[in-house]
Formats: sequence, structure tokens, C-alpha cells
Amino acid sequence: MTSSPSRADITAWLQDFQLRLCQQLETADGGARFGQDDWLRPGGGGGHSRVLEHGRILEKGGVGFSAVEGEMSEAAARQLHMPDPHFYATGVSVVLHPRSPRVPIIHMNVRYFEAGNGEAWFGGGIDLTPIYVDEAQARRFHQQLKAACDKHNPTYYARFHKWADDYFYLPHRQETRGVGGIFFDRLTVGKDGTAAELFSFMQDVAEVFGPFYTQLMLENHALPFGEREEAWQTLRRNRYAEFNLAFDRGTRFGLETGGRTESILMSLPPRCGWSYNPAPPAPGSPEATTLGWLRKGVDWVGTTSTSA
Repeated sequence: MTSSPSRADITAWLQDFQLRLCQQLETADGGARFGQDDWLRPGGGGGHSRVLEHGRILEKGGVGFSAVEGEMSEAAARQLHMPDPHFYATGVSVVLHPRSPRVPIIHMNVRYFEAGNGEAWFGGGIDLTPIYVDEAQARRFHQQLKAACDKHNPTYYARFHKWADDYFYLPHRQETRGVGGIFFDRLTVGKDGTAAELFSFMQDVAEVFGPFYTQLMLENHALPFGEREEAWQTLRRNRYAEFNLAFDRGTRFGLETGGRTESILMSLPPRCGWSYNPAPPAPGSPEATTLGWLRKGVDWVGTTSTSA
């Protein structure tokens, strides 16, 4: 798109992307289909929550589209650093929780905001949360993200990879949520690029998701696992829930602006658990190796291995 996209153009593309991505995931899963739950926001707008449960590969997956508008409280506007309490926001948010601990959890969000004072910006990102880190797959993931970033700006990947490391971090655990990815927020129209340029970047980031993750589903879902791996999956899923409930800005935005609770919290895993003061993994175990990767600053696109 060479002309400046309108709010309607961006919203229509996101809605179409939701449908296309769901079709890709259904084909890869081969055992379940997404149901659609349409909802309206009392203050203005609404969305379509599409949820898949009890699939062959995916235990639970959510792909949500929303386009909401209205006015938030002054307190919420201050907390969310909004320049004006009037807003329009549209986006697609995805979280997938596989059955097998050999298939990583994955999250993506792409979004567009307009504030009542005329400012407009894009945001989004993708991050990968393996239960067991496979270094080669993590590197492939980052290489594809870097290619999408480099197409638009050679500084994007390094900036947005660091941003993801800092954002998807559990300070109380002193560990990253997974192997990171990219995260960007408030790429402002006029300041950081034209609307057409920033929209094109957001689209290219979104389009990485389906082909990469469906390939990962098919590569990993049949790998063997047992009770030990399932117990580790339960523990790692609780870390995912902790981040989403305590730190995620999208969760906070949805709740602060009166969004639909079921749709906001569809990102939570279907099963997880907390045991009191669990023993650390044995040194040299696959679980300990995974914990060694959960740190900031790993050079995933370098030519040499960065040992955990």
C-alpha cells in the first residue's frame, strides 16, 4: 500500500488476518476448529474472539480481533501514558498453548492506536516460550524476525529484540519468559515513519507468525515425552500466567478500558500449577539447560553458539 492507510483500511486488514491465521492453525492442528464469540464493548466497538480447545496439537489457542473506541478514565489514561482519554484501538492478539511440552508456547500481538489529540501509532511483537529450549529452533525464529525487521529498517531488530528481553521479563524470578523475540510500541506516525511505512512493517511482522509456527507444530508435536516433562510444562506455564497477570500491558489496557474479561484472559494456559519451593533442576539436566537460556542479551542471530 503506497497511499496513506485509513483507520478502516487497517481495521479491515487485521480482521482478515485473524481469519487467515485461524485457517492456517486449524489445518496444522488437524483435530479441532476455532469457535467464534462476537462481543460488543459498552463504551464503543467490539470484537471477535476465536478460541480453539482440545485440538490434536493445540490444547488451547486464542486469536482475538478487536476494534474499540471511547473514553477512558483520567486515571487510566495517566497509567497507560495516553496523551488523551479519547481513543480508538484495533488489533489482533494470539496466544497458543500446545498439548506437548515439546512444542513451544507462542504469543503475538499487532495493534494500531489513535488518541483523541490526533496522535496515531503502531505496536506489536512476537515472542516464543519453549518448555524445553531447542537452540536451533530459537535461532531460526530470531533469524526470521530479523529478516522481517531488516526489510524496513536495519536498526529495528537489535532495538526490538532488546525491548522484548526487557519487556518479557519476570523480575521476581530474574528470568525471561522464554527466548524472547521482538517487541515494539508507539511507533508514531510522522515521527517514526509514514502511516503506510509503519503499517507495512506491522503486516510483515504478523505474516511471519503462521508459516513459522505451523512448521514448528508439525516438527515437534510427535516427539516423545513423559510425566517428568509434563511436570516441567506445568511449572513453566505458571510463569506464563504470572507474567500475563502481573506485568502485561495489553491485559492491563483491556481491564482498565472496560474490555471483555473472557477475551482479555483467553491468553492464560488451560492447566498450570504452583508447588511450594520446588527443588531446582539437577545440574546438566534438560530443565537446567533451559533455565540457562532464560536470560537477557542472548545473541540468537550470531554465527556461533552462545552456550547456556
